[in-house]
Amino acid sequence: MSEENQNKNYSADSIQALEGMEHVRMRPSMYIGDVGTRGLHHLVYEVVDNSIDEALAGHCDEINVIINEDNSVTTHDNGRGIPVGIHKKEGVSALEVVMTKIGAGGKFDKDSYKVSGGLHGVGVSCVNALSESLTATVYREGKIWEQQYERGKSLSPVKEIGTTDKKGTVINFRPDPQIFTQTLEYNYETLSLRMRELAYLNKGIKISIEDRRNKDDKGEFLSETFISEEGLKEFIRFLDETREAIIGDVISMEGEKNGIPVEVAMIYNTSFSENLHSYVNNINTHEGGTHLSGFRRGLTTTLKKYADSSGLLDKLKFEIAGDDFREGLTAIISVKVAEPQFEGQTKTKLGNREVTSAVSQSVSEMLENYLEENPNDAKTIVQKVILAAQARHAARKAREMVQRKTVMSGGGLPGKLSDCSEQDPAVCEVFLVEGDSAGGTAKQGRDRNFQAILPLRGKILNVEKAMQHKVFENEEIRNIYTALGVTIGTEEDSKALNLEKLRYHKIVIMCDADVDGSHISTLILTFFFRYMKELIEAGYIYIATPPLYLVKRGQKKSYAWDNDQRDRLMKEFGSGSSVQRYKGLGEMNAEQLWDTTMNPVERTLRKVTIDNGGEADRIFSMLMGDEVPPRREFIEKNAIYAKIDV
Repeated sequence: MSEENQNKNYSADSIQALEGMEHVRMRPSMYIGDVGTRGLHHLVYEVVDNSIDEALAGHCDEINVIINEDNSVTTHDNGRGIPVGIHKKEGVSALEVVMTKIGAGGKFDKDSYKVSGGLHGVGVSCVNALSESLTATVYREGKIWEQQYERGKSLSPVKEIGTTDKKGTVINFRPDPQIFTQTLEYNYETLSLRMRELAYLNKGIKISIEDRRNKDDKGEFLSETFISEEGLKEFIRFLDETREAIIGDVISMEGEKNGIPVEVAMIYNTSFSENLHSYVNNINTHEGGTHLSGFRRGLTTTLKKYADSSGLLDKLKFEIAGDDFREGLTAIISVKVAEPQFEGQTKTKLGNREVTSAVSQSVSEMLENYLEENPNDAKTIVQKVILAAQARHAARKAREMVQRKTVMSGGGLPGKLSDCSEQDPAVCEVFLVEGDSAGGTAKQGRDRNFQAILPLRGKILNVEKAMQHKVFENEEIRNIYTALGVTIGTEEDSKALNLEKLRYHKIVIMCDADVDGSHISTLILTFFFRYMKELIEAGYIYIATPPLYLVKRGQKKSYAWDNDQRDRLMKEFGSGSSVQRYKGLGEMNAEQLWDTTMNPVERTLRKVTIDNGGEADRIFSMLMGDEVPPRREFIEKNAIYAKIDV
């Protein structure tokens, strides 16, 4: 038998049984999502989730997170402390079992924890496996215990290092550069947003975060402390601070239905969009699930019953639909489920059937009481619903216009679209290009086998401030719908986006690298976030990055994307080098545009993702809404101050 054939043999020896936590290190993305920025931050969430579980069980009310100078993270809680006694089955300390065995913990024992956060029960052992070094310190029963680990393996047995009157667990870990090759830099803003979210979702728990790498104006470390007295009520006020409420106060309830703790808070505002945020055991379920269905059912049936009996619908010529009750609504639904069953690959859609009726009953009771006690607000809500129904009626006509012009019906694709010859959506990409002139250059420079070009005329409509039917009447937006091949309405939800006939799996926003270009990018992103969120969630939306400069000297030329790169190139090229600043895409010829921005081998595309749905919603409504002061504050805080060469 030849050597080649021998190698292809599939025998018992081919089956690997990985010891300890090796499989986590070999396939980290299975456990933490990815090994980029998101996965790096996920390590912190896994550790904090354990502390939150202690708090939910009633043993802890304070959690501290510290980002240290060396980008390691220390978390500290005042819970019971991880048990340190010898584990009967494993023969080592229970602390070591928790830290080095996947699927080990107290969450599977129904007596220790009624509910627990986190997604997969992989918790802190995964964090340990993916850390270069980790130290666990336990304050328990008057003693301090400590154990150190390296890449998931303990360096020595658990040892007693002193006495104490405190209780709790301290975890210090440094992510492993062998795993996280892109970045090891923690983002303070990202972590603080999650801590704020956790404080709102679990009222009464004090969560603080400190960044020892940066100081504020007073020379103190950047830090914030979050504690919420009213929980979701406060969360709603925070999310909706840039919108104008139409009712007096937040409608909220918390209680237990059929053994499931349910918390709901909601408010109606003057906007035209629906913003529902749902959580299961503190995890944001952006795909919804049974708890969201329960909320919608409870809301629709109760409000419909009230509207019918109020007599305000008598003059309406058509039926009111479920969607009408959700226009201008911001709501948060948070449930705690002992054994959550998630659907889908991303684990963000709840599948537990029993949750639907629990949430539906809770919402019905809450609303019935509120409408009875606040007749003026009730009337305002019903009037808003009637307005939404009329707008929906107008929008349907406009939407039919959008959808009538599909490829199949002969209306054809928009005249402006230069399509590609490939038919498989997985390999096709479309560039949404700012302006006709740049669109012309892009058409010349593209690879027409798989690249399509759709030029957009200047600034598209700001959908944040427009009524729905106005959005669908807008020509540029209609062109986007027909070019992409998407329609509105699926079997499950009449408002959801139907991606069955989507024609491209890469939708690239390509704008000038100036302020106007950024504004147009934001307008297009606002439209995608409000009307085609499913495309962002599926990872189909990208932003192109055209270069800012061309550095030349004789025959030598190179592109630069920022000032540092420009300066470096000028130094490299020596005296006599010239710099061309590209003010827009139109200044490049077709070849240059292909080389820098469109060629899959050379280009840089930034994928648009939603890390935190609630925060994204808040920022869009603040940036694109009517209120000026919060927008000014945001810009001042986040702007990179330009050095103007006079």
